[in-house]
Amino acid sequence: MIFTLYFAISIISVFSQDTAWTTFYEQSGGKETPRYAQTVEFCERLAKASHLIKFTSFGKSARGRNLPLLIVDKDGLADPGTIRATGRIIVLIQACIHPGECEGKDAGLMLLRDLVILKKYPGLLDHVSILFIPIFNVDGHERFGPYNRINQNGPKEMGWRVSANNLNLNRDFLKADTPEMQYWLSLFNKWMPDFFIDTHTTDGADYQYVLTYGMELDGDMESGLTSWSQHVFLDTLTKMMDKSGFPVFPYVGFRNWEDPKSGLVTSVSPPMLSEVYTSLRNRPGLLIETHMLKPYDQRVRSTYECLKHSLTILNKEYKALYDNIVRADKLTASNEFRKIDFPLQYKTIENDSTMIDFLGIEYKRVRSEITNEYWYQYGTKKETYHLPYFNKVKPVVFTKIPEVYIIPVEWKEVTDRLELHGVKIHRLLKDTLVSVSSYKIKNPKWQSNPYEGRHPMINFELQEITEDRLIPAGSAVIDMNQPSARIIVHVLEPKGNGSYLYWGFFDPVFEQKEYAENYVIEDMAPKIFADHPLLNAEFREKKSSDTVFAKNPDLILNWLYSQTPYWDARKDVYPVSKIFDPEVAGKLLGE
Repeated sequence: MIFTLYFAISIISVFSQDTAWTTFYEQSGGKETPRYAQTVEFCERLAKASHLIKFTSFGKSARGRNLPLLIVDKDGLADPGTIRATGRIIVLIQACIHPGECEGKDAGLMLLRDLVILKKYPGLLDHVSILFIPIFNVDGHERFGPYNRINQNGPKEMGWRVSANNLNLNRDFLKADTPEMQYWLSLFNKWMPDFFIDTHTTDGADYQYVLTYGMELDGDMESGLTSWSQHVFLDTLTKMMDKSGFPVFPYVGFRNWEDPKSGLVTSVSPPMLSEVYTSLRNRPGLLIETHMLKPYDQRVRSTYECLKHSLTILNKEYKALYDNIVRADKLTASNEFRKIDFPLQYKTIENDSTMIDFLGIEYKRVRSEITNEYWYQYGTKKETYHLPYFNKVKPVVFTKIPEVYIIPVEWKEVTDRLELHGVKIHRLLKDTLVSVSSYKIKNPKWQSNPYEGRHPMINFELQEITEDRLIPAGSAVIDMNQPSARIIVHVLEPKGNGSYLYWGFFDPVFEQKEYAENYVIEDMAPKIFADHPLLNAEFREKKSSDTVFAKNPDLILNWLYSQTPYWDARKDVYPVSKIFDPEVAGKLLGE
């Protein structure tokens, strides 16, 4: 009788505990997601109920909301130094960078509840400590409503894609314009997580997979980390997800938009995106993309399983991952790294594919009565398609890595942003004349419409130059012997994938500030041609090849002005310098 009574009390206690910790999402039957205040309240309850969790904020949004952060450690540690002293690795899991894509928030809260309150997965925190951001874009999250994702099947209401400033945080990792991203970078630099997971929902075509994934396997990540990510982490995760009833596939597009039979294609993404950015910091990143048309509860459950399995793998492989990160950091900060031709841009090889089976959905091509063009109408029948998979890429733009980059003191915004990326900077104490390499930018063209709050430079030509430059005191000298070297190159090389030249940080150098009156140049023209005989032929060739130029007197006379010594010699000259000589670089760094 005593045993029976004790067992009954135990069952009632467990049942009551489970009920008390049911999340808002679960209470809704898997159809709704909580608002910001409800999410914060649940996080605070978790922290009060368990010493394993600390709830804090890592910054504030543009509208002043706290950016929530849960720190989970088996000993209740909440400082990166003390956690690392235990030998554990740190995993950063992020949700709601796009608040309409909120599966990661609900899955993450349930998983942490199951870990620390219900004790479902003993040992899952043995070698891993977790940072969990339940809502990154908190302002966008509170632009809540039922009409924020036209392509998506649930939840009932959700947040809006972008921040209060109408900026997409998942296009901001490199340029770091938003306060939210600047706080995120500070968090990243403080903790330097060993593994990163970002949770999303797709757009695009229909298919059977509830969850697809992305990892940086073809781009700039160090080869040892790339091999570990592919052959240890992903190979194991794929098998575990399949066993859980959620077969997965790489996050792909189609060669012809929305037409699966045209073939599958992958490419190297730019570092403005989360998992690509972390890979350039020598930290593998996993992108989770659940399928927009699958029911919300399936999407949350698949995310839950993916997070759980990822933590299981990382607990087993923590030592190998950490050792690979140490090697990658050491290599990136070495002389050997600067001997390579660093790839800046990649292209998918269009004539090399592998045939694979793809779990698709039947569809047909239908002519639209609205547009008179064809569109693709999906049915419900499952189909397995045997498709060409174009997943091989090649680098198409390279650069040489210098010993140091130099940024003049007046370009403080660029220097400040680099420091946000954890870049170590030395500043000159006095004006210094030095021979440098740089570029002259020719024929720049800007995008006419704004993109992420800027007008990117979408086309230009580079002319390499060498010249003596007087570098003013206070200028930044950036030693490339540091683990953040890959980020530095992408930011400062004009052809970098999302460089600061592309984003418009250096636009003022392309503005003409002095002009000549037309009658002054008309008077000077005969002497200009007489003093420069070859110029006449160049002038006539330009008039014959450029009809717009030939018909515009102002353009013609301004061109002649540019051939005089009065022209601004610094116009179109890239202000960032490079030094390849180790001795010269050493003197600048050691002054």
